[in-house]
Amino acid sequence: MTTAYRDPHPHPSRSPGHAALHLVRAAALAPSPHNIQPWFFAEEGRDRGFEVHADPGRRLLLTDPGGRQAVLACGAALFNVRVAVRQLGFRPVVDVLPVPGRPGFLARVGFGAHAGATRREERMARAIGHRRTHRGRFASWAMPEYLLDDLRAQARAEGAELQPVDSPDRLELLADLVRTAEDRHRVDPGHAAELARCVGARGLPAEACLGHPDLTLLAGRDYLGLAHRYTVPVPVRSRRAGTGTVFVLSTPGDGRADWLRAGQALQRVLLDAAARDVMAAFHTQPLELPAMRAEVRAWFTPGRFPQVVLRLGHAAPAPRLPRRPLGSLLVPESALTLGR
Repeated sequence: MTTAYRDPHPHPSRSPGHAALHLVRAAALAPSPHNIQPWFFAEEGRDRGFEVHADPGRRLLLTDPGGRQAVLACGAALFNVRVAVRQLGFRPVVDVLPVPGRPGFLARVGFGAHAGATRREERMARAIGHRRTHRGRFASWAMPEYLLDDLRAQARAEGAELQPVDSPDRLELLADLVRTAEDRHRVDPGHAAELARCVGARGLPAEACLGHPDLTLLAGRDYLGLAHRYTVPVPVRSRRAGTGTVFVLSTPGDGRADWLRAGQALQRVLLDAAARDVMAAFHTQPLELPAMRAEVRAWFTPGRFPQVVLRLGHAAPAPRLPRRPLGSLLVPESALTLGR
């Protein structure tokens, strides 16, 4: 089994190929839980292929004990790699979970036939650097129905379903589930400490966490313990006005390949949305508790497995979150034999 790769002293002789640098720059901009960036990447020779690996040393052991969210984040990075390959004028050849017995080796991406990128793919490529995770309320105007249908079609193209939560009763039910899960997290000292460790150099800058988590209908994460210091009595009608459109992303199965599929579907949706100045906020707290995830499945995705709860809407652009240095993310494939 491959362990996390660490190379604090990169060797000048290991200069990566130009294509690999292009791919890792795109991959590194994918979203991840609390910006932990639980991945690293390997180059096979000089631009012969590109590998996506989960970094177990960056997984959140209490929040994500099974590694589902980390793999999902790596799936989002994989989709960025696919888009970046299309930018270079090739069709990506993707082999998912290519080596049995090495669960951290999630995908190998090769360069297939020459083919120019489509307009949608070019738009998605430009959106990689524009996409942001939003925390807080959205503008009050609704997204047009044709856009919602298009985003759902993007998820289906990757084998997932993006199901809107469009009735007031169902929205209140989902908000109650998110609130219950968030309250449980807040009173769990271990979970609260793990979340607090995500603020700083490891993940989120403190200034990104200053908004009170209870200003929205679906409760946000309380990174800084603000809910213990003061309350914000915001009327439900006001919170609902800034909710945006709520969705649950689901897959037919719930194995590692399904988690990778969900991550790719999510990123495809996020990039298509960001290209139209639509941003996302995430509320996956109930999916981190097995019993509550089963409730979300029973009420919102019967026969399928819920992977992400998110809101989509319009908001002022947020600053880009800090990213790990590219030198710590891209390694030569031969170096991975040291960790096997």
